[in-house]
Amino acid sequence: MRGLAAAGLCGALLFGAAQPGAWDATRMQPAASKLGPRAAAGATALQRVLATSAGLDEEGRLEAVNRFFNRRIAFYEDTEIWQRVDHWASPLETLDKGQGDCEDYAIAKYFALTAVGVPVAKLRLVYVRAQLNGGVQAHMVLAYYPTPEAEPLILDNLVTEIRVASRRPDLAPVFSFNGEGLWQGVGAQSAGDPVARLSRWREVLGKATAEGFQ
Repeated sequence: MRGLAAAGLCGALLFGAAQPGAWDATRMQPAASKLGPRAAAGATALQRVLATSAGLDEEGRLEAVNRFFNRRIAFYEDTEIWQRVDHWASPLETLDKGQGDCEDYAIAKYFALTAVGVPVAKLRLVYVRAQLNGGVQAHMVLAYYPTPEAEPLILDNLVTEIRVASRRPDLAPVFSFNGEGLWQGVGAQSAGDPVARLSRWREVLGKATAEGFQ
């Protein structure tokens, strides 16, 4: 992914100590049950993954969460799942459908990883231009930065193996964001408040909080 490795993040200001796991089973399971039996089963399976991966190092948590969603969710476009052009699903909505598009994979992985203590500052949802089938299309991936200046690891549904950004030359970043900031490309200069600028992100944050993700 051109520019990802060199850009870095915002430095020590955003990189604190790993935070404890943050998911609330007392909210998650009832919220899943309201959606339906598939969501309830998915939430139970996800909580098992969260519980077992919490004892792993961060790269082990990445592997467990990436594998869980890539295996459990089938790729479909929003027009097929939701009968609308663009819908950002919460993790439990995605598990309920058993289907998702690129944003849904990235969003679900983001919230699952923050739930097992990966700091928000190490994660960015990245809109990219992906070279695919001889053309270029909009796509979203999740990037993980082990340190502020490190080359990130890319979690994706198109290439299911987690790879460093230099091994994904098919991806060109457009903008990136997380719960703390919004950036042009993957640079360090802020482009504003993601909650204020991205209405769909604001909506999915609210849904995920209601589902027990902190």
